[in-house]
Amino acid sequence: MAPAKIVLLHQNADSAKDSMAKQKKKKKSRTIKSSRGSSGSKKQARGDNRSVESISTEPESVALRDLAQSRYLNYALSVITSRALPDVRDGLKPVQRRILYTMWQQRITADSKHRKCAGVVGATMQYFHPHGGEAIYDALVRLAQNFVMRSTLVDGSGNFGSLDGDPPAAMRYTECRLTPIASNMLNQIDQGTVDMRPNYDSTKNEPVVLPSKLPNLLVNGATGIAVGMATNIPPHNPIEVCKTLLKLLDNPELKTYQLVANDAIQGPDFPTGGQILNTRDELREIYKTGTGAIRIRATWQNGPTHRSSKTLNITSIPYGVNKAQLVERIADIVLSRKMPLLMDVVDLSTDEVQISLELKKEADDQKVLAYLFKNTALQTNFNVNLTCLLPTENTVVGRPERCDLRQVLRYFLNFRLEVVTRRLQHELETLNRRIRILEGFATIFEDLDAVIKIIRNSDGKSDSSKKLIARFQLDAEQVDAILELKLYRLARLEIQTIREDLNEKRQRAREIRKLLDDNQAVGRWEIVRNEINEVSNTFSPTNGRRRTLIESVQDEPEFSDEDFIVAEDNHVLLTVDGWVKRQKEIKNPASTRLREGDRVLACEAGSTRATIVFLSSVGTAYTARIADLPATTGFGEPIQKLFKLKDGERIVAAFSLDPRSVGQIQEKQGALPPQTHAIAATSDGFSLRFGLGPFIDPSTRNGRRFARPAKGAEVVSVEKIHGEETILAASRQRRVVLCPVQEINFLSGAGKGVRLMKLAKDDQLLGMKAATDDRDTLTAKTSQGGTQRINTGRYGVTSRGGKGREILKRGSLSEIVPEEPVAPIMLEEDS
Repeated sequence: MAPAKIVLLHQNADSAKDSMAKQKKKKKSRTIKSSRGSSGSKKQARGDNRSVESISTEPESVALRDLAQSRYLNYALSVITSRALPDVRDGLKPVQRRILYTMWQQRITADSKHRKCAGVVGATMQYFHPHGGEAIYDALVRLAQNFVMRSTLVDGSGNFGSLDGDPPAAMRYTECRLTPIASNMLNQIDQGTVDMRPNYDSTKNEPVVLPSKLPNLLVNGATGIAVGMATNIPPHNPIEVCKTLLKLLDNPELKTYQLVANDAIQGPDFPTGGQILNTRDELREIYKTGTGAIRIRATWQNGPTHRSSKTLNITSIPYGVNKAQLVERIADIVLSRKMPLLMDVVDLSTDEVQISLELKKEADDQKVLAYLFKNTALQTNFNVNLTCLLPTENTVVGRPERCDLRQVLRYFLNFRLEVVTRRLQHELETLNRRIRILEGFATIFEDLDAVIKIIRNSDGKSDSSKKLIARFQLDAEQVDAILELKLYRLARLEIQTIREDLNEKRQRAREIRKLLDDNQAVGRWEIVRNEINEVSNTFSPTNGRRRTLIESVQDEPEFSDEDFIVAEDNHVLLTVDGWVKRQKEIKNPASTRLREGDRVLACEAGSTRATIVFLSSVGTAYTARIADLPATTGFGEPIQKLFKLKDGERIVAAFSLDPRSVGQIQEKQGALPPQTHAIAATSDGFSLRFGLGPFIDPSTRNGRRFARPAKGAEVVSVEKIHGEETILAASRQRRVVLCPVQEINFLSGAGKGVRLMKLAKDDQLLGMKAATDDRDTLTAKTSQGGTQRINTGRYGVTSRGGKGREILKRGSLSEIVPEEPVAPIMLEEDS
C-alpha cells in the first residue's frame, strides 16, 4: 500500500513571493522599454501573472510518515532544549531565566521596592517568552515559594500559595523583586560573561545562560518532563555544595563517592525538612548513577499526655506533600477506624508545621506511626534523576544527558572559570580603551598652551581634531575625549589625579594580562575559589542550617498488616445494590439505614483481623479484611471502591471467613471436601461445590475465580454447606429439583461444574437453597401473583441432572423470594 501523502502549500510561500517579485520586475522593465503599452501587452501581463500563480501554488507531495517523524522530532527537541530541562551551568529552565533577566533589566532588584507581578509577567511575555501568562506566573510563583525552593530567587509580597496547596493570588494583586541570592546570578551579565542570542522576534537579545555564582542546579533542584526524558533533581544545602566545590578544586581527581558524606554533600536538603532514611552507601550509589529513590519520612516529637490519651506532634512533612490532603487522609483513617489506636488529628500549623495526633494512652507509638508511614504521605519516595542540558559547541543549544554528582560540579566549575576569563577579558578591553584616553590626556598636559592655542585658532571641532591629531600624533577617540574635557580638569591637582588613575589602570591591566596568559589558570581558579567562598558566606546561619535529617533506620520493629489491626468483633452488612459497611453491632439488619429501594443481601460477623469474601455473578471471589471495610452507620460505600467489578457484575453472596463464624474451611490431607465449603448454581442449570480456604487471604482488586459459567450464563446462588444438605432448585418454567448435595462434584479449581437441572432452551434457573431439614423452604413467586413453597416435606428427593418436577400447571415462576437476614451469631473460640 502506498504511503499516505499530504499537500503542503505553505512551504512554497517564500519561493512564490520571490517568483512573483521577479515577474513584476521583468514586466515593469518591459513596460518602460515599450512606449506603446498596448492592450495586448496588458493581456500578456495578466497572463504572466496567472502563470506565476499556477507555478507558485503547485502542491508538493510528502510522505505523511516522514513528515510526522520530522515534525515530531522538532517538537521533541524544542521541548527538551527550550522548555523542560534545566541547564547544568545556571540550573534554570528558559522561562525561569527569562523571568529573572526581565526583572534585572527593569531594575527590580533586592534593594528596590516590590513591583506588580503582572508587569513582570507582561514584560517577560512581550520580549522573551511568548507563551501563556499563567504559565509564566506559575513559574514566577514557584521561584518565590520557600517550601519549594531551598533558596528562593524571587522575594514575593502577597499571597504566593501555601503548603496546604492554596493557590496564589492573581498576578494583579501580588508583587515581587529579586532576592540578594538572585543578584549573584545576574550581577556580571553586563560584563560580556555569557553569550547572548536574539529573542523570538529578534528585537532584543537574551542570555543563553546566566553568569551564576550560585550552584543553583543542586541548591534549588529542578523538576521537568520533556519528551522521552525527564528530570527530578532534589534541593541541597548551599553551604555543603560550596564546600564540595572547594574540595573538588583542591583535588580534581576525587571520585563521586568521595564527594558524598563526611565534609562534603551529606545528601539532599529539602526546604520542608523531614528525615532521609537511605544509608550512606545508598546515597553514594544514587549520586554515582544519577538515579535512584530517596526515602523521606516526616519527623515527630512526643506531646502532652492526658488522662485517657496522649499526643504525637508531626513537626515536618516530606518534600512535595500537600499538608491539607495529608491531614484529610489521616482523618479518614480515624473516621473509618482502620487504626483504632488513633483517635483524632488536628492541624495546629502556623509558620511551622505542627500536626497533632491524639492516641489512646495504651497505644504503641511505633505501631501507629508505622501504619501512617505505610498508608499515608508521611513517608514518600523522591525519585532522583540528574538529567540536565550540557554545553555543546553550539552555544545556543544544549545536549541532554544524565550526569553523576561529580560531572555536575565539574561543569559548574568550568563554567565559572569561563565566566571569570570572559569578565577579565572584558575588563581588559575596557581598561585599554580608558588607558588610551588617559594617555592622550597625559600627552596634551605636557603642552597645554599649545593645545589651547590650536583650539582657539581652529574653525570648529573637526578642524581642531585634525590639527591636534597632526600636532600630537593622537587618534580620533583620544581627540574626542580631549575636546570634551571640562576646563576644571586642567587644574594642577586634576592633572595629577588623571596621571595616578593612568598608573593604576596600567597596573591593573598588567595583572589581568598575567592572569590571562597563565596556561594553568592558577590565578583565575583562585578567583573562582574566592567567589565560591563569598557565595557561601552570604547565607546566614539560619538559611545555611541543614533542615533535613539523614538517619538510616536501624533495628526498626517490623509490623505485619495484622499487627496494625486492633482485634474487635464487627458486623458487616451488604445490600443487593452492592453497598457495604461495618458496624460494632447490628441487632436487626432489617432496621439498618439503607438507600431507597435497596435491601439487605447479607449480614456477617467477624473479627477486624479476619477476612470476608464477596462472591459475584461472573464467578469471581473478592476478599477483604473486615478492618478495611468502611465503618459507618450511614449507607456505607459501593463495593466498586474496594474491587474492580466488570460491567453488569453483581455480588450474590458474602461469607465471613472468621473461624468462629464459618468453622473449618481448610482442606485436611485426605479429607475432601472440608468441613465447611460452598455450593454455587448458575442460570443454565449447572452447579459445583468448592472450598473457601483458597479465598481466606485478601485478594487484589481483580479478585480470584471460584467458578467459570458458560457464555451467557451467570451465578444465581451461592450457599455455605457442610456436605449433608439437600439442594432445592427452581427454574422459571415452574420446575424444581431436590437432590442430595453429595451428587454435586467438589472442584479443586474454578470450573463449570455438573448439570443440576436439565433446562429447556427458553428456561433458566432462578435460584437454589441448601436445606438441612423439612422446615427449610425455598419460596418462589409465580407470574399470577401467588407463591410456591418448596421443601423436602412437600416434594420427594430425586437425583440431579433431570428435568425436575413440574409444580404448576399454568403460568411460570418469576423470582425467588429472598429471606430476611438475621443478626449472625459466632461460635466460641474453641469450637
